[in-house]
Amino acid sequence: MNEALLRSLTPSVLAILVRRGADFAAAEDAVQEALVEAVRVWPAHPPHEPKGWLVTVAWRKFLDQARSDAARRRREDLVDEEPPPGPTPSVDDTLQLYFLCAHPSLTPSSAVALTLRAVGGLTTRQIAQAYLVPEATMAQRISRAKRTVAGVRLDQPGDVATVLRVLYLVFNEGYSGDVDLAAEAIRLTRQLAAQVDHPEVAGLLALMLLHHARRAARTAPDGSLVPLAEQDRGRWDTKSIAEGIAILQAALARDRLGEFQAQAAIAALHADAPTAEETDWVQIVEWYDELTRLTDSPVVRLNRAVAVGEADGPRAGLAALGELDTSLPRRTAVAAYLHERAGDLATAARLYAEAAHQAPNLAERNHLTRQAARLNAHRSP
Repeated sequence: MNEALLRSLTPSVLAILVRRGADFAAAEDAVQEALVEAVRVWPAHPPHEPKGWLVTVAWRKFLDQARSDAARRRREDLVDEEPPPGPTPSVDDTLQLYFLCAHPSLTPSSAVALTLRAVGGLTTRQIAQAYLVPEATMAQRISRAKRTVAGVRLDQPGDVATVLRVLYLVFNEGYSGDVDLAAEAIRLTRQLAAQVDHPEVAGLLALMLLHHARRAARTAPDGSLVPLAEQDRGRWDTKSIAEGIAILQAALARDRLGEFQAQAAIAALHADAPTAEETDWVQIVEWYDELTRLTDSPVVRLNRAVAVGEADGPRAGLAALGELDTSLPRRTAVAAYLHERAGDLATAARLYAEAAHQAPNLAERNHLTRQAARLNAHRSP
């Protein structure tokens, strides 16, 4: 069974059913039933036209359900429109599904789950494992999302920026269970880039490739985090880095700068440095200035403070940090790092310990605790 083929066909089959008049929720259910049937039938009897087979079976599943619904009479007219089996039109409506799944009425978590299900072709179980939640919980989340967009037609222009944010959320979920969401986000963004000629789509794809290229070096064998400056750059994926930089350069040449292109430019400068000491921090600060102008995000300003600390010295970094809200997540960890760079080990150790209590996950907590312990051991007689 070619699982990759099934997943690649899922969005276009779903879009065909919706275009024929099925509401999104019913169409998605019918496609899932067709996929189950494919898993059962195809190994022994592979179809000559896989997409056409799926469309035919899914449409019949939809009609079977339509006949049993309260709206039977209204929907019975659709029976006469059933097309004969055979090749299907080459129209690809996947892009419209992206916009539908990123509908503004959905919460970010629901938009991500629906995108993974409808466009990514993942099962509810796979998505639940990736989010570390019970399958029943994820099923309810997806069902609510499908009901929310059930009456939305695929005839309005969508918001590319919203779709990109959903894909970025998918990417940042990383890896858990048997689904690598970072790799899945890259696959979906490639698919989007093939359909949308937009520099920010290219910028996001470049950003994902550049970040993902460093993945193998981010953790030690014991699972502990390895900071960027201490990573073994020989373990970075140079092929992905080269591809990401090439995509970014083509996007920047169009002179329509957006936040994902700016983020990718920063990632490219890190990836292009042979060693941590050779990082062009001055240029990174300049890109953070551009990113601040584009987003005015407190998180961007926090990262800029780190870059200023590297480019102009820790005192300058602390001055930039002083302009930010003390409740900003990870601000304490940044303060600890800059105080350590400035030689104030006692303050740094105290702040590392405070930051460990505020850490959003166990890996960061353990890393910050080790940093505090390291400085305390260095200070003891």
